[in-house]
Amino acid sequence: MEEHKREFHLPTKDEIRPIQESLLNWYEKKQRTLPWRVPFNQESPASIEKLTKDELNLRAYKVWVSEIMLQQTRVETVISYFNKWMIKFPTIQDLAKAPLEEVNTIWAGLGYYRRAKFLHEGAQQIVKESHGIILSSVEELLKIKGIGKYTAGAISSIAFGKTASLVDGNVI
Repeated sequence: MEEHKREFHLPTKDEIRPIQESLLNWYEKKQRTLPWRVPFNQESPASIEKLTKDELNLRAYKVWVSEIMLQQTRVETVISYFNKWMIKFPTIQDLAKAPLEEVNTIWAGLGYYRRAKFLHEGAQQIVKESHGIILSSVEELLKIKGIGKYTAGAISSIAFGKTASLVDGNVI
């Protein structure tokens, strides 16, 4: 059997562009209105730059909470939990100062309480180390307790409009 180079299996830039456009068109038509995306669904990277630091931080916090809740849990289930969470802990500072028992009470029903614990500890770490400001780079986000590669990439790209590689285990 004749061997061939790895590049044989990789699409060219000319082949990638139509795929990207097709995916973005599909998303634009089929996207769901989700509370952690509102009002950010229609924003371009240029409009992200116009957000204040507080708006960006809240956006990053919402993306972070949603990404952690969505691990091992269906979107339809997460929506009501996310809404309750944001009423109880509307900012990262509110989450950081809450007792863990209160965090677990709001989390109850989602399972895997370790996720809630790490979210709580991560919020405390961010408040302590960066005065409650969620940093935008994947490298900095990976230093936060409970944030792995996928979540760091999601926060960086969705909240801050940065380019970040994401591989979702649900689509492999």
